[in-house]
Amino acid sequence: MDLQNIGASNSDDAFYRYKMPKMITKIEGRGNGIKTNVVNMVDIAKALARPASYTTKYFGNELGAQSKFDEKTGTSLVNGAHDTPKLAGLLENFIKKYVQCYGCGNPETEIVITKTQMITLKCAACGFVSDVDMRDKITTFILKNPPVPKKGSKDKKAMRRAEKERLKEGEAADEELKKHKKETAKKKGGSSGSSKDGAKGISSKKKGNGSDEDHSPSHSQADENDLVIADDDDDVQWQTDTSLEAAKQRIQEQLSAATADMVMLSTNEEKANSAKSPERDVKAHQNGSKSNDTLEGLVNEIKGYLKKGGPASQLKSFLSSLSGTPQEVINALFAALFEGLEKGFVKEVTKKKNYLAAATQEEGSQMLLLHTVESFCCKAGPEVVKEVPLAVKVLYDNDVLEEEFILEWYQKGVSGGNKSSPVWKNVKPFIEWLQNAESESEEE
Repeated sequence: MDLQNIGASNSDDAFYRYKMPKMITKIEGRGNGIKTNVVNMVDIAKALARPASYTTKYFGNELGAQSKFDEKTGTSLVNGAHDTPKLAGLLENFIKKYVQCYGCGNPETEIVITKTQMITLKCAACGFVSDVDMRDKITTFILKNPPVPKKGSKDKKAMRRAEKERLKEGEAADEELKKHKKETAKKKGGSSGSSKDGAKGISSKKKGNGSDEDHSPSHSQADENDLVIADDDDDVQWQTDTSLEAAKQRIQEQLSAATADMVMLSTNEEKANSAKSPERDVKAHQNGSKSNDTLEGLVNEIKGYLKKGGPASQLKSFLSSLSGTPQEVINALFAALFEGLEKGFVKEVTKKKNYLAAATQEEGSQMLLLHTVESFCCKAGPEVVKEVPLAVKVLYDNDVLEEEFILEWYQKGVSGGNKSSPVWKNVKPFIEWLQNAESESEEE
């Protein structure tokens, strides 16, 4: 089945994740009984998360013809002969009015009928509530045939909780089993070890001709090192480390308390002296100014690259040639792209998403970008902070950011030292939408 992007404005986006089947129509009958059958209306309606009766009724209203959708057979019929492009154009109008969010354009919305019998669209991504024009004829049909609410949302959460508890209980049972095996291995090792010690004691006496002088600490340590207890069931081996580093560590542990105190005292004195040194304060000040100079230098270099018309495809190699930490480079790129911005943050992110995609190809770079978005928006002002969820969604839809990193960033933010930041309050609806989408995909 051929697929196309939902919404005409997204038709050229090869990476758009919301798709629906291309419309297939068939002319049936003759004369006055001629009808147009939308063969795959059920599949289209399922992709749009709207009842197929809504779209069929909308076609009839717009064309001034009778229309009918049979729930049992899934047949969608409109009186008259209508070509596919004409019906596809009407479907696009239906999507704009009754599917896509009026704020962010996301098609994952839900029809909500208010107490005052008004129809609204609630966006699961940005939380925006769109008011539908009630002058349209189809609104009367929607009010008389309201959509069936999603069932089992509470049950799904309960099932997920039960699944997590079951996994925890399984892990605890595994830990208990491992402990039991280790205890059994120790008991077996104790009995077999005593017999092996007796045998080795006899052999060592034979080799040393019964002389006590040969039993030096090194010999006794070597004898202990030869002791290996193997458990065939758990494949666990117990032995003593005989390396030079391990021997030094054991000697260090045998130092007297007084010697250890003397060593610690001398170390603390050196640390205190270094802390009181005025040279350290001078170096710290120099490092702070140096980091600021480094950031400004990186911003200027990136601006120079952008002014020369450097392509996004070569940005990765250019950024890797810059001197600075990965976080400093991402901060500098963001400052060069969006410096002085107060409004229209989402539009600018959409325009320059290719540059951000080129900068996040290395492992761990997505978290760096999210931290940069957080710090930049807090400094930019409240208008930019309001657009954070839409900007993150744009980067998510274009595969610049993955959901696991977005969720990790949010969890660390709300539980970290900067949990009072307004960023988390604004981005919360998008995070909830991500989590619900993830859980539903797992269950399917």
